[in-house]
Amino acid sequence: MTPELSIILPIYNEAESIPHLLNELIPTLTQIGHSFEIICIDDGSRDNSFAELKKLHAQDKRVRVIRFRRNFGQTAAFAAGFHYAQGDVVITMDADLQNDPADIPKLLAKFDEGYDVVSGWRQGRWRESFKSTLTRKIPSASANWLISRMTGVHLHDYGCALKAYHKEVAKNINLYGDLHRFLPAIASYHGVDVAEVPVSYRSRQFGESKYGLGRIIKVILDLITVSFLLNYATRPIQIFGLMGLFSFSVGTIIGVYLSLTKLIYGAALADRPLLSFAMLLVMIGMQLIMMGLLGEMNVRTYHETQNKPIYTVRELLDSNDDSDEANDG
Repeated sequence: MTPELSIILPIYNEAESIPHLLNELIPTLTQIGHSFEIICIDDGSRDNSFAELKKLHAQDKRVRVIRFRRNFGQTAAFAAGFHYAQGDVVITMDADLQNDPADIPKLLAKFDEGYDVVSGWRQGRWRESFKSTLTRKIPSASANWLISRMTGVHLHDYGCALKAYHKEVAKNINLYGDLHRFLPAIASYHGVDVAEVPVSYRSRQFGESKYGLGRIIKVILDLITVSFLLNYATRPIQIFGLMGLFSFSVGTIIGVYLSLTKLIYGAALADRPLLSFAMLLVMIGMQLIMMGLLGEMNVRTYHETQNKPIYTVRELLDSNDDSDEANDG
């Protein structure tokens, strides 16, 4: 029987947390009243995580386990979970007990209002100390604001793993690198409706956090990638061509100015750095325009050779539907 809910749990060295999480999660899902499956992705753990997962699978076959050959990262774990998920609603959450399973009904209630993606917004997360405010709260708030502005999907907490997705959305998301942080933004490419609900936050009980301040640079680079893919993936000439035209135009204007000074005033140009700068701008502009044209050719090759559509359909109403209903009647 196909489950109604699919819960995806990326796991990396969480042997102590897994039994506690499943002891909370399974009763909560049972109480909701929907059939469910729990997909646990062991992302190359080096502790006893897989042994714990084997025990849980033996006790309850609704717990499905996927074991990677090595640590591929959380993005790959989410991608595998989306691929194997069978439920109509796909819910992601962390396995470190910081997400509360009791908040899942909140996501489903909002989901039932017609949204395609519902994201959690962790409350009471920054109550530790002044130091945490400087090192974590301010950088996190700044990152969420920047991501919202650049992607156009306004959320208060992109870092919250507790999210619910419509099956069709999850199945059409292609993930690479470390793009799991931007899942709602990536999903927005398909024209989805995104909502946010407040959820509780719990401090880590076991192990250590897998993240640090070093991830800020990765987030910025990934944000640039996501912003480009959302806005210019199918029209690269509009970004490279725009920069190329600007560079070419500025270089040309400087070149015309220097030419006039030479013709009118007889000024020497050979030893002027401005001439070299103008030539450099013209060359860079031409190269950028060529990059845009090559990008356009690659986009067309990608879509036409694989019959990739450049659109997504939410619903289809046509005469065939009406005739089928008439025949059924």
